[in-house]
Amino acid sequence: MDFLKVSGKTFFITGVANKKSVAYFTAKGLEENGAKLIFSVLNEETKEKCAKLFPNSDIYICDVEDENSIADMASELIKKEVRLSGFVHSIAFANYSEGIKPFHETKVADFLQATNISCLSLVTLTNALKDCFENDASIVTISISNTRATSYGYMGPIKAALDASVDFLAKSLSEFSSIRVNAVCSGPLKTSASAGIPGYINNYIFAEQLTLRKQALKTQETADTALFLLSPRSSGINATGIVVDAGMAVNYFDQNVVNKVADSI
Repeated sequence: MDFLKVSGKTFFITGVANKKSVAYFTAKGLEENGAKLIFSVLNEETKEKCAKLFPNSDIYICDVEDENSIADMASELIKKEVRLSGFVHSIAFANYSEGIKPFHETKVADFLQATNISCLSLVTLTNALKDCFENDASIVTISISNTRATSYGYMGPIKAALDASVDFLAKSLSEFSSIRVNAVCSGPLKTSASAGIPGYINNYIFAEQLTLRKQALKTQETADTALFLLSPRSSGINATGIVVDAGMAVNYFDQNVVNKVADSI
């Protein structure tokens, strides 16, 4: 039984660089269910890595900080008359070269660059590809489970902007189509990207203890939710952020964790 109903459909995926990312697991799930994939990567090095993971798929180089790069890629897809049933936005970047600083010390250039790559690229790529989307296409972006409690410096507000952009993009697209836009708001994951965040491992271990099952969230679990949102099976879900955190949000005062902290004070 083809439950997801994605077989034969084409999906555009960003953010695949290795086997640890949400984008990879989502793409693999689509492929295993008979979907065709088109990838966008940052450079030749990433293209080579992606090609090894998905040798039968088209891969384009696109720098989302460069309007011409986006336009050129979109032009190629339009020229080939590509019809997209979905788009996975899994791009994020923050400059942590100086470590995590207090929010009030955020540099303007760093904030604007991270916003452009991690948030606005959802809008710019969607706009560039709008003529490629099927009328009922599904767009899914990868966010975080709590944009106010995060300790990732200025990425919290930027992810909050991404969440808000989901709503406004869904409204905007509804003026001429039935395209849906949703977010998967994931708890901490063990990915290559997260490894670059200063102090992340402690946050990851702490988050694992706050889950109701006392087991860390798996990247596959986040990807499975994205896979569902990309499929027609989720046709009634739009302009929504689905939290995937293994129950962490209701367990910030886990008694065992509280006792450990209190006893150490």
